[in-house]
Amino acid sequence: MTYAVILRPRAEDDIRSAFEWYESQQPALGEDFLVHIRGTLEHIGEFPDASPLFYKGVRRALVTKFPYLAFYVAEPTRVVVLAVLHTSRNPAAWPRR
Repeated sequence: MTYAVILRPRAEDDIRSAFEWYESQQPALGEDFLVHIRGTLEHIGEFPDASPLFYKGVRRALVTKFPYLAFYVAEPTRVVVLAVLHTSRNPAAWPRR
């Protein structure tokens, strides 16, 4: 069973910001970032329990090729992505943003 993947507005903002930054560094790099984000989100939707628990039911999945983590909660019928952060950021700070 594949679960619906829902992006919270903050996660959408995180992805948009990263896309814009990568695109400003090199043309098409932002598009490559989006391809890998989509792959990660698809994997989360197919295997929501595969990523390690981070904190109180929140899991984190590593985005391939890019230093980003997707933080999400697996619910009975869907997966809710809460944030997508660069690995150099303090992951404990994301709930307070």
